[in-house]
Amino acid sequence: MDDRDEAQFREYVAARQGALLRSALLLTGNREDAEDLLQAALIKLAIKWATIQHNSTPDAYVRTTMYHQWVSWWRRHRRGPHYSLGAVPDTATPGDLAAESALRLALVRVLSQLTPRQRAVIALRYYEDLSETEVAQILGCSVGTVRSQAYRTLARLRQLCPDLEPAKEFDSP
Repeated sequence: MDDRDEAQFREYVAARQGALLRSALLLTGNREDAEDLLQAALIKLAIKWATIQHNSTPDAYVRTTMYHQWVSWWRRHRRGPHYSLGAVPDTATPGDLAAESALRLALVRVLSQLTPRQRAVIALRYYEDLSETEVAQILGCSVGTVRSQAYRTLARLRQLCPDLEPAKEFDSP
């Protein structure tokens, strides 16, 4: 990597580090694992930086790498300890803090009960706001699989935590 590429890589990491760490945190459920996962993905990105920055989007490469790396780690340590998400960094504006905290705690509890693939689908589709096609490419599956996984996972989330059900509109008499 020449000096120019290194400078561009450092600039990219500085700009995207927070968002990528939040994605890794949603995948792993643990800050330390998320940091390790992101670091491993960024190392792989650095090696291929010259090619990736010109031919594709670095974010897509990092997300795909993080997902595949996490699945690999998870399979190796499947019987290890289960983590809770803890405090997920939030950039939302404050409202009813007690209600937001209760909802956040409920969400953390139910997300920890999902499989890594289910968390990945939800994080990529709804948190990262990626299309079904982009999620399918990252996960290496069909668009139909992403749709069915998202549908089933959302149904499970609603079952585990009814507070996540969207507010219903009241019909006027």
